[in-house]
Amino acid sequence: MKKIILVLVMGTGLFILAACGATTEKVAESNEQLKSESNVQAPTGKELNIGILPAESAIPIILAKEKGFFEEVGVNVSIKTFTSPNDRNVAVQAKELDGMIGDVMSVATFYEHGVQMKITSDISEDFKILSAPQSGITEMAGLADKKVSLVPNFILEYIMDEFATEDQFTYEIVEIPSFAGRAEALMSNQIDGVVFTEPQASMLVQQGAHLLGSSKLAGLKGGTISFMDEIIQAQPGDIAGFYEGYNKAVDYMNTTDVSEYADILAAYQFPEAMSAYLSNMTDEYSHARTINQGQYENIIEWTKDKEQITKTYSYEELTDFQFIAH
Repeated sequence: MKKIILVLVMGTGLFILAACGATTEKVAESNEQLKSESNVQAPTGKELNIGILPAESAIPIILAKEKGFFEEVGVNVSIKTFTSPNDRNVAVQAKELDGMIGDVMSVATFYEHGVQMKITSDISEDFKILSAPQSGITEMAGLADKKVSLVPNFILEYIMDEFATEDQFTYEIVEIPSFAGRAEALMSNQIDGVVFTEPQASMLVQQGAHLLGSSKLAGLKGGTISFMDEIIQAQPGDIAGFYEGYNKAVDYMNTTDVSEYADILAAYQFPEAMSAYLSNMTDEYSHARTINQGQYENIIEWTKDKEQITKTYSYEELTDFQFIAH
């Protein structure tokens, strides 16, 4: 059985709450067709407050904002950056956000507690499992009965559990409430493993950590963009425009050298390692897509087993993909 150890690190805050190569013309035509099919209204121009984390998944939103793609389609987006999922969740509960980058389990947990929102698309994501430089662990199974640091109850633990189930082992969770604290613990061999997204994962590998697994290569996805139900009802045109701008940003990323927008990423506190990671990408980024139903249902069952929710929410209850191409 997994044990969870909470490690408090000085100087950190406590957690409060646990493509394609389509042309611009084709993207516009696709979105106009979607708007017609779903009877989506024109954008109102009212501000959309979007919560992000400083990770790879946020880059299309950031570029859509900074390169003017949102403005081009008449959408007014304000980006709020959070350093942890818990801080973001507090903002959701305080009704400070209209939409957010998150995961399936977060949306289900919110819904369970009366915060009604819907998953409107997936995100581009890749979570990496790493081992400490001096651990001697170079394969996933080597983490059996070892100490792994991650953020419990979110997508990081789900992914780690999926790998552990595949290789038939259990592990011990060490909860360290900051990226810097987790990274320091890994690199000083105080813990055996860690789960990070990009660019943090690549930074640690460059410093000597061992890469054991990738959620992207394993086909594990649970990250989402979601919007509050009231915003979906009141501002459907703005959400449709949000995704039009998002997809334009994806096309921009797929056709533009990262050096052209590295300064934008730096302004959003991304380290230089992010540029190196993007430069070495071999696959193109994809437009916003739906969440696979089988994957969704697996995550919902996992979330229920973790006693974060008391019922099994159906795919139809928590998703609304009217704003994106299927």
